[in-house]
Amino acid sequence: MSGVSAGVRCRRQTVTVLFVDIVGFTSLVDQLDCVDVYDLQVDYFQAVSAVVHAEGGVVEKFIGDAVMAVFGTGDTPGGAGSAAAAGVRAGLGVQEALRGRLLAGRYPVRTRVGIATGDAIVDLEAARDGGYGMVSGSVVATASRLQAYAPHDTVVVCAATQLASEDAVAYQELPPVSVAGKAAPVELWRALPSQTVPSAARALQACG
Repeated sequence: MSGVSAGVRCRRQTVTVLFVDIVGFTSLVDQLDCVDVYDLQVDYFQAVSAVVHAEGGVVEKFIGDAVMAVFGTGDTPGGAGSAAAAGVRAGLGVQEALRGRLLAGRYPVRTRVGIATGDAIVDLEAARDGGYGMVSGSVVATASRLQAYAPHDTVVVCAATQLASEDAVAYQELPPVSVAGKAAPVELWRALPSQTVPSAARALQACG
């Protein structure tokens, strides 16, 4: 595979990437002691990770208040469509799990989620070990950008994610957005919560 080290086991694969962050995080933590910020982040990361893992995803990295997770890095039953649906369920599940929850017992938060589906190079060794840098491709940047366009407490996805998961998730089409680095406006869809949002509450019960 051109440009990929022969010493690393990699393959091209369609994956779904999720980014979630806390709305107003900078202004919130600016008022807190660093110990309180740490407690808030630990509680938040544990909550998000529990939901992601319950849906079969892998947390790729934590960046400040952002969490990046990937679905479909393994041999997912049902393929890319199943991975996309799992990623969207996880996004909705994170918001359901955090709704009304006080992080570190004191801080209510709101989140926004962006999800994109596309081809990436998957580092199988990193994916197996849950390590950083396991996926590379424009799909990562797209998911990160879309998260910034999500209204508070919503999950927005690209057209590829919507198409791959439309049999499992209900969507509302939103106006296209101009994304930095993209030549054309990007189609945007909002995932609608439903009774099929699974295990978020059960996942959080398991981690306290």
